[in-house]
Amino acid sequence: MAHSETGVVQKLLIVDDDKHMRILLEGVFRGKPQQTQFASDAAEARRLFAATDFNLIIMDQRLPDGNGLDLLREMRAERPQQVAILITGYADVRDAVRAVREGLFDYLTKPFEDLEALEAVVEKALELDGAYREINNLKLSMESGGVPVHIGHSPVSLALQNQIRQLAPLDVTILIEGESGTGKELAAKSIHANSQRTRRRFLEVNCGALSEQLLESTLFGYEKGAFTGAVRTTSGYLEEANGGTLFLDEIADMSPKLQSSLLRVLQEHTFSRLGGTQTLSSDFRLVCATNRRLAGEVKTGNFREDLFYRINVVSLEIPPLRNRSEDIVPLAVHFLDHFNGKFDKSAGPLTPEAIYLLENFSWPGNVRQLQNTIERVVALHSGGPISSLDLDDIAQDVSGGVPDEQALLSYQKERAVFEREYLTRLLQQAQGNVSEAARLSGIPRQNLYVRMKRWDLS
Repeated sequence: MAHSETGVVQKLLIVDDDKHMRILLEGVFRGKPQQTQFASDAAEARRLFAATDFNLIIMDQRLPDGNGLDLLREMRAERPQQVAILITGYADVRDAVRAVREGLFDYLTKPFEDLEALEAVVEKALELDGAYREINNLKLSMESGGVPVHIGHSPVSLALQNQIRQLAPLDVTILIEGESGTGKELAAKSIHANSQRTRRRFLEVNCGALSEQLLESTLFGYEKGAFTGAVRTTSGYLEEANGGTLFLDEIADMSPKLQSSLLRVLQEHTFSRLGGTQTLSSDFRLVCATNRRLAGEVKTGNFREDLFYRINVVSLEIPPLRNRSEDIVPLAVHFLDHFNGKFDKSAGPLTPEAIYLLENFSWPGNVRQLQNTIERVVALHSGGPISSLDLDDIAQDVSGGVPDEQALLSYQKERAVFEREYLTRLLQQAQGNVSEAARLSGIPRQNLYVRMKRWDLS
């Protein structure tokens, strides 16, 4: 567990009237970077809550002056995105399960016999809190006229954001490379929005989506009568992007003829409309993108080498989502917020099980696939927490897949994969009998229930 990505120390509130439990939890968090405060009753918890914006609240269900679950409902009514974990006795598990369905992040039963499980749940809870805060900061940035770049705080995303900030004001031609669905268009828009051309137009065209003739007329414009259907003179994107930015997406799909025409424009800074003789000029910034390695296309003869050097003044690489798993939850929360607003729904938050599935799926379709997945979930959801059951389309790939030996997961993720598969086999062998499963495994029945709930196996 670590500081938040903004460098701000994360604050935890632990509410429990049991002195021994407070000592135990104090030992768990001793030496951690989080700042931890303790309260022994509801009154003290209310006072601390009013004075501090906590990243996470860990609340005992039974307090001397009230019910901890009721207090959490009161706190979440004031701060709807407050992330909280309930500590409960085994007899009160039904109330805790009901609270999770209402939006509580998770619950743990006491006494604790698996402190690593506690730390893992706290880590996931703080991750969700960080995602909420990142999205809220982006909203504030947009409302104040700022322009967000790629959502995420992984090292590769932070490096990309820094590159965009450095390159945007320089007015150089930029080539953006990356797999389909990684967000190349967003990067191009961020470059334009942070450049000196931000007050002028940003025009984009997908070179792979148009025929050669349609793409040519879109870029160069045409005079009346230049071809059948040209009923009036029309300016093209080269002309209309004057003073602004022209974004050519999937430029590797541009035909050899148009590659030659574009090269001439970049060399001479002039062009003519189709069917016209008037020489026109336009001061535009060119940003190109491709989902293929353009240097490889040059070697195979599919792309002009001289044009490649013209557009590859500076290059940006957009990493695939599988290489920045730390960004998955912030992105998922962002899409969840967006589609809740679009569909007037109240789906969420993500449960720990859902977070596990999202982070351990390979996402071959990258950010676009994640966006489509969250859109589908919200559209079909009646409201409340999103569990692993809502992500059945990716659950099978995660649970059935065997990790690649050449691409080891982090310790926590490898441990999670093992635990899920082990418990599944254990329950199958015990034919669903939890007491028998506890006997076979040596895991106390109470703790086994907690682990089963974590993976939706109960």
